[in-house]
Amino acid sequence: MQEDRLVPGAGAPRRVVEVVQDRHGAKIEIFDPPFYQKEFEDAYRFIIDDYRVAQKEIGLFLPCAVRKPYSQSPSHQLFRRIIDGVLDPEEYHIVIFGTCGTVPAELECMYPYQNYHYMLGKTTDGRVRQDFHRIEVYRLKGYLEKTRDTYRHRLAYCIGPFRKAMVEAVEETGIAVDLLPSDPMIERLYDIDCPFPEGSLSMQGYIDEFREGLERMAGKLHAGGTTALEGCPERRGPARA
Repeated sequence: MQEDRLVPGAGAPRRVVEVVQDRHGAKIEIFDPPFYQKEFEDAYRFIIDDYRVAQKEIGLFLPCAVRKPYSQSPSHQLFRRIIDGVLDPEEYHIVIFGTCGTVPAELECMYPYQNYHYMLGKTTDGRVRQDFHRIEVYRLKGYLEKTRDTYRHRLAYCIGPFRKAMVEAVEETGIAVDLLPSDPMIERLYDIDCPFPEGSLSMQGYIDEFREGLERMAGKLHAGGTTALEGCPERRGPARA
C-alpha cells in the first residue's frame, strides 16, 4: 500500500497520494488536487489580470496532461502534429485547461504548471469532482471573458468533466466555442466496461474528427466565414461527464 508523503519544493509541500506508471513503465507521483491550491489561483489571477494574450484568429483549447511540460506529453505531441498539418502557427493560439485551471500554452513552464501531477479521472470522491467543476467553470469563464475580442473563432477538444465545465462556461458567458469530438462520436466510442468509458482523445475516431473540424475551420477562416463548423454546434447542452 502506497503511503502518503510530502514532497518539498517551491511553494507549499505537496502530498503524494499515489504512484502510477505511464505506458513506458516510468513512475509518476500523483499529488493532491491542484485546483484547491493557492499557487494555482495566484497564477490564474496573474493570467487574467496582468498577462497579455496576443491576438489570433483561432483559440484552441486542449486538456491538460499528466506529463509535464504539456507540450512534451505523447497526447499533446499528437494533437500538435494534427494542428500544424492544417493551420499556420500564426493563425492559432493554444490554451491548456482542466485541473491546472486555464493556461496559455506558452506559460506551460511557469510555476506551478510544471510542478504537479494529478489525474481527475481516478478520483471517486464526488465532492472533489463537484469542486473541480465549480472552480474550472469559474476559471474558464474568466478566461473567455478576458479574451472575448482576442480570437475570431474558438475550438475545444475535450471529453468528460473538462467538456462539461467548458459547456457551462460557454452557456454562462454566451461566448461561442466549437466542441469536438461530436456527441455522436462520443456515444459511438463509449464503453461502459472501461475504467474511462469515453476513452482517450488519442483514439482514432476522435482524432479523425479533430482533424476534419480543423480543416473545416481553416476553410471558413480563409473564406472569411464566421459561422459555426458544420456538425459542431457553438453551444451545447450538458455533456456526458
